Amino acid sequence: MINDILNKEQLSREDLITLLKLEKEEELQALYEKAYAVKEEYIGRVSHYRGLIEFSNYCIKDCKYCGIRKSNPLVDRFSMNKEEILKMAQWAYDNKYGSITLQSGERTDEKFVDFVTDVISSIRELSNGELGMTLCMGEQSEEVYKKWFDAGGHRYLLRIETTNKELYEKIHPQNDLHSFDKRVECLKSLRKIGYQVGTGVMMGIPGQTIEDLADDILFFRDMDIDMIGMGPYIVHKDTPIGEEALKLGYDTKEDKKRRFLLGLKMIAVSRLFLKDVNIAATTALQALDPLGREKGLKAGGNILMPIITLEDYREKYQLYNNKPCIEDNANQCKACLTNRVRSIGEQVGFGEFGDSKHFFNKGK
Repeated sequence: MINDILNKEQLSREDLITLLKLEKEEELQALYEKAYAVKEEYIGRVSHYRGLIEFSNYCIKDCKYCGIRKSNPLVDRFSMNKEEILKMAQWAYDNKYGSITLQSGERTDEKFVDFVTDVISSIRELSNGELGMTLCMGEQSEEVYKKWFDAGGHRYLLRIETTNKELYEKIHPQNDLHSFDKRVECLKSLRKIGYQVGTGVMMGIPGQTIEDLADDILFFRDMDIDMIGMGPYIVHKDTPIGEEALKLGYDTKEDKKRRFLLGLKMIAVSRLFLKDVNIAATTALQALDPLGREKGLKAGGNILMPIITLEDYREKYQLYNNKPCIEDNANQCKACLTNRVRSIGEQVGFGEFGDSKHFFNKGK
């Protein structure tokens, strides 16, 4: 039965649910192998880096699962200056990463917007336009998105976290700053402007169902998403959802394995269903399994986001507890991750943007 589904050209919602419910080892292996074969056909045996620069943990949002939420008084807040950010961008360029990701907590004030615009322009200048830029700074106005696009950003990641509106409302405060509909409209604005648009979800949030995850994958298709950055939910103990999760036993070995497998299955099923999109094997996978990112690549992922944040700030940017790699420096991360990629028989696309093939295949 599973092989029949895996060999279908088009999967139904029921097929997605069936695959996401798999638990037998041999069936899971068949799923991963099929997903990897699709990745080889549409993407190749190559992984691309997005050097991650986490430049500020100030945030106006209060998402109930996030460690840097506005109401967490235990966070040591920081904002890097332009010179520090450019130093990391220069390192990424010199080390032929091909692309970086600029990520921060969410702010919408004019000072922040102008600062980011200047940073993007400066990175484009120092790299002669040869360093790809993914932006990840939350919900902004269409005018701001356009300003950053014109400055040199060409990919934008805005995670939906869950497409179940009731669950979305449960994990976010109920106010004007946390609106599901607004987030969807932002994704549409990004598409309109011309970005390669990325989104993603958490797998294993308290109250989430397999059916919810299947609908998340359908959302990726319906929104014509180019890139997906998703990972298993990981507890941050100083958050309302984290406190709830710990009461439900999320700190047990069994539950960590459950969420890790959900992460792998979502990568694999998304690859089967969407074929030519970029899919990240996220650091969150490695937080739950020492070989998490390698397994994510073997399940169909093709993007990695090694942290290149300056060492002084790494520990201060934790969306969840026990984040891997925060004690390493950029050079150590590069050596470690490149060895991990090569250990599974893949190569790193050094010096390449690694843009979404889906973005360029539209209309063909």
